[in-house]
Amino acid sequence: MNENALQLENVKLKRDNAKLLKINNALMQRVEEGGNQSAPYATFEHSVHLSEQVREKTQILNETLSQLERSNRQLNTFKQRFTDAIESISEAFVLLDCDGRVILQNSNFDAFLDSSKLPTNTVFNLKALTKQSHQKQVNHEKFLLKPVYQLPDGRWFQLNERPTVEGGRVLLYTDISALKEAETARYEQAMAQKSLQLQSLVDNLSQGVVLFSREKKVEVWNSRFVQLSQLSDQQLCSNPYLSTMKTLTELDLCAHLQLGSDSFVQTLSDKTVLQVNIHQLRDGKIINTYTDITERYRYAQSIQENERRLRLITDNVPAMIAYIGADLKFEFTNQVYIDWYGSSTRGLDISALDESLNFKQIKPFVKRALNGESVSFESREVNHVGELSYLLKSYVPNHDSNGNVLGFFVLIRDITERRINALALQKAHDELEVRVVERTAQLQKLNQQLRNEVDERRQAQTDLQMAIREAELANFSKTKFLAAVSHDLLQPLNAAQLFTGSVLEHALDEGVSALVRSVTSSLNDLENLICTLVDISKLDAGVVSADKSNFMLSDLLGNLANEYQQQSDFYHVRLRYVACHHLVYSDSVLLARILRNFLSNAFRYTNKGKVLLGCRRRGNNLSIEVWDNGAGIEQTQQMEIFKEFKRLKSSQSAYSNGLGLGLAIVDKISKVLEHPIKVSSTIGKGSLFAVQIPLANSDCFLELEGTQTLLLKNTELAHRKIWLVDNDINICAAMRALLESWGCSIITAVSLSDLEKQVDIAEQHADILIVDYHLDDGVNGLHVAQKINHLRETALPVLMITANYNKSLKKEIKEQGLLLLNKPVKAMKLKTSMLHLINNDK
Repeated sequence: MNENALQLENVKLKRDNAKLLKINNALMQRVEEGGNQSAPYATFEHSVHLSEQVREKTQILNETLSQLERSNRQLNTFKQRFTDAIESISEAFVLLDCDGRVILQNSNFDAFLDSSKLPTNTVFNLKALTKQSHQKQVNHEKFLLKPVYQLPDGRWFQLNERPTVEGGRVLLYTDISALKEAETARYEQAMAQKSLQLQSLVDNLSQGVVLFSREKKVEVWNSRFVQLSQLSDQQLCSNPYLSTMKTLTELDLCAHLQLGSDSFVQTLSDKTVLQVNIHQLRDGKIINTYTDITERYRYAQSIQENERRLRLITDNVPAMIAYIGADLKFEFTNQVYIDWYGSSTRGLDISALDESLNFKQIKPFVKRALNGESVSFESREVNHVGELSYLLKSYVPNHDSNGNVLGFFVLIRDITERRINALALQKAHDELEVRVVERTAQLQKLNQQLRNEVDERRQAQTDLQMAIREAELANFSKTKFLAAVSHDLLQPLNAAQLFTGSVLEHALDEGVSALVRSVTSSLNDLENLICTLVDISKLDAGVVSADKSNFMLSDLLGNLANEYQQQSDFYHVRLRYVACHHLVYSDSVLLARILRNFLSNAFRYTNKGKVLLGCRRRGNNLSIEVWDNGAGIEQTQQMEIFKEFKRLKSSQSAYSNGLGLGLAIVDKISKVLEHPIKVSSTIGKGSLFAVQIPLANSDCFLELEGTQTLLLKNTELAHRKIWLVDNDINICAAMRALLESWGCSIITAVSLSDLEKQVDIAEQHADILIVDYHLDDGVNGLHVAQKINHLRETALPVLMITANYNKSLKKEIKEQGLLLLNKPVKAMKLKTSMLHLINNDK
């Protein structure tokens, strides 16, 4: 209760007490003056009773007054404490009643009213104005409860409002000027920091950037633009307009501005190539960006040059090569193909060559190829000069990653001579049979005619053998030619692979790196195609022989396992390798070819399965086995897979790669090595491919182990000095780029005299001498190496490189104590050979 209510209650109690006293006096007077003398005692008793009641009432009234006085003192104490409490508040405090009158306020509120220069009757108006102003900015309930406003002197206040039980309000004004100033300072600091970060970002861009206003005035530029335009910051500030600035720089600043947004290429006088992008913004401003694409431009030119070289290689392959898309249009033909049909077929529909191709004859095979089947067949056709020929055609489908056929490759070989020889043999055979029948009938009549018939039969057999020998000589001549021409084909291919290998040693943009990897993949595919054809031809010609020696089988199998472990994720196959530490006697290179084909086929024909590589000992022999749990091979097809261009369709990944020559090569190599091949397969469970090789004498083990230990030492090529002699300038450039990327110092020369002009071959230090075998003017690398080492006190380690696979040359180089590499040279093989020479030289 407040003080006014207590005072009113006190007045009321005093008034009631006065009434009771008046009633008591009246009753006493009435008793004393009463005429009934018969009951004085009763009257006295009644008065005593009334007196007792009055006394009790009076006591109660006195206690109430005492309690009221105590409450009044407590109320005064509470009021003083409440006043002290609101005075201790740092904010301006005011208490209003339900009519808006001020009941209580502290000194801070008085100071607030004085400093704000507002009349005291504007408390409600100020609150209402604050709410109205705040609602225009933030329409949200939680903000309306605590409005913020600014006084004319710049100070900021926050208003907190609470209703009271009696309908009044408590208002609390908090000065937040310092908070507002700190917030403003932080905002300005953040904006300044963001401006610095933005300018730093622009300055660190690899592109030159400049921003023009609508009035064609320079507003923003970065350091790269200053570098490219050769304009200083002072010039840009003093000549900010486009009309004056474009005469001071070589950069094209205003071309195509009327188009709104454009892009073009500009070449500067210093051969720098720039990609210029001009963007016109909606507000009329213009942003020019200048990107240095010199390296990318040069890479594109290099790729075009490599493509030209690839075209040169395919045009010199003695076979017709073409690619036909799914729309039956030619997308690629080599020069041999063009020469056969008399004109370029690129872009033509295959049915447009009906007169020459006899499209109705080959249409079923085309359909099978587009259905994903690899086919080979013979065709009888007429070339552009009217000559009738017999062709052996192979159609190999090209699949995308989803297994869809995008087109098919065409490989055509002229077998006219072989077909004529076969017809001649057949004709001779038929004639022989006829003669045998005739002579047999005549034997019954004349013995003399029998002797004559025998003589004629012998003559016929002689003619038949001569025809067979002529056919074999013709086939041998063809394969020998293909094997011999490989040197001229592999020479530019070797240079192209060395160039791409050196390019990949540098950090490239992702797009350029993808292009280089595509070129490398195409070169590898072409190398595999050429090498495969050459291998088939060499094996058919009988020029391949085994160079057998004792070696540790674990080295070969370990390398193969590591190699194919890298490919397991790509084929989704898990490879398990069981190590084998036997010493065997074989040709490690040819044996590796057999095992690679086994593993490649196992990976391709095993979808998300397992492949096992291991050995089994069988007496004095060792069976190297490759197991898989793939789809398996039909019993009727297990001999067919060793024929040329024969592949199974049980795996899309296998069917989209290769030409079906792998197992044909395996069959031929196994006969050269005299190593039996074993095939075992179960449909739905998997297949086994194995080759059986003889074990070697274990006494050779210690010698091989020492050699391997030596090879593991010193694998560093940095700062090694290399001399290279090769008459092909492109190969010299490619080798320089590759070896310098390994940290080597290389001297290249096209001849011995060229090398003598650059270095002192007798005294100057070098770590390795690399020489190509076939040099100009009939000079070979062996003579060059011998002459150099003859003049030196200590002979240089020599690495001989050649595309000649002749066995006698290989033997001669080996007898000279030199290391031989056949072209095309792989970067890793070259590096390994160089490390081998350096280690052995110690």
